[in-house]
Amino acid sequence: MDFDIQWLLLGLPVAFALGWLASRFDFRQLKREQRDAPKAYFKGLNLLLNEQHDKAIDAFIEAVQQDPDTSDLHFALGNLFRRRGEYERAVRVHQHLLNRADLPRAERDRAQHGLAQDFMQAGLFDRAETAWRALEGTAYDTDARLALLTLHERSRDWRAAVDDALKLERGSTGSYASRIAHYWCELALEADAKQQTADADEALRRAHDAAPQAARPMVMAGRRLVRQGRHAEALEVWNELLATHPSSFNLIAGDYASSAIACSAQDAARLRLVALHHKKPSIDLLNAIGALDADPASRRDRTRRQLSLLPTLSAAQAMLHEYQASAVPLLPADLEAVNEVIGRAARAGQRYRCAACGFEAQHHYWQCPGCLGWDTYPPQRLEEL
Repeated sequence: MDFDIQWLLLGLPVAFALGWLASRFDFRQLKREQRDAPKAYFKGLNLLLNEQHDKAIDAFIEAVQQDPDTSDLHFALGNLFRRRGEYERAVRVHQHLLNRADLPRAERDRAQHGLAQDFMQAGLFDRAETAWRALEGTAYDTDARLALLTLHERSRDWRAAVDDALKLERGSTGSYASRIAHYWCELALEADAKQQTADADEALRRAHDAAPQAARPMVMAGRRLVRQGRHAEALEVWNELLATHPSSFNLIAGDYASSAIACSAQDAARLRLVALHHKKPSIDLLNAIGALDADPASRRDRTRRQLSLLPTLSAAQAMLHEYQASAVPLLPADLEAVNEVIGRAARAGQRYRCAACGFEAQHHYWQCPGCLGWDTYPPQRLEEL
């Protein structure tokens, strides 16, 4: 068989190239790196589960150095840095991922999400806003809009918060009508502080349009009318509040009584307040009714009923005030009711509290049942400390 010299000439370069590659590529080193990388990863995971965050971070850094192209390890490391408050290092990790040209789109959005969280928790709100806005239209769009809403609430940028809430509503993430009404109320307060009456009126109108049944716009509208001396109009607004939000009426019960006196509408106002007090007794309503009722006997009867329905310290104080104002001796039944209320309130202070964990008990313990510490209970009760 004849030997063709051309095959030898072609084979020599190939053999040389294979030899050069073999010299540059150490299979044993590759195998060792593939074995060591999972080992470092699982070591970090084990340390993380054992709440040894410092050692876990060192293990993850080692794993990243052995396999720098593994994005999951970078995300784990960035999250660890953020949880420990090392925001600058977390930012560097996520920015490193974003600078990688080979990173898939989904992983890039994930890194952008992590970067936005880093800035948010670090208090760098301007950078956080930019980072969150970069996520609009991605799989993290809803998270970004919710974060922007929280960010604008913190910075008290109420107009931007209104826009965020409207976008979230259009995205079918639920109703934000109540929050939008609060944002417009905050804008009305800002306008009032600047003496921009027309802007404040417009903001309150928008608040009412956003949530017609919301209590705060009615409360604020009535108080603004009172400051303008329009007490009768304020009563009309608050009568609507009484019909739609009787539990919130306590907030302006005293103002309602004052406006009723100012426009000589005491009788009608008292009847409304008494009817509400029968359904939902409260100390605010009791005081408002007392301001409209000149009969000491009826005030005492009403206070007695309040004390029986809601035995609170405020009701007991109101009872003592009524008897003191009328110079009438306290009846034995009323005295017993006041003593019962005071005794019930005093029980909260007649406890011992562990100085180490805060565990409270009616009896003194030498060893705390909560944290098992010795001599952690002061020998004085709470009311004596």
